[in-house]
Amino acid sequence: MISLGHYLVLGAILFAIGVMGIFLNRKNVITLLMAIELILLAVNLNFVAFSQHLDSLAGQVFVFFILTVAAAEAAVGLAILVLFFRNRRSIDVDDINYLKG
Repeated sequence: MISLGHYLVLGAILFAIGVMGIFLNRKNVITLLMAIELILLAVNLNFVAFSQHLDSLAGQVFVFFILTVAAAEAAVGLAILVLFFRNRRSIDVDDINYLKG
């Protein structure tokens, strides 16, 4: 039987991998976006686990909202990166500083 603790440990591991991805790799924007998505998925896993444990649907409703925001963030972020790559031929974080007005 898989208990609540197993889900929380898995969520903590996913969250830690996402945070490590943000701190260890600050050069590639796509890797940063993937690390942010890992953090959001860890939060979603915790919401679903607590929702199941407490016999409530509130956590699962929050997951739908978070997934919607994550999908919009990924779509807009990747569109901006494609346009930036067309102009600068690079997606390094250091090159994005040129966008300052």
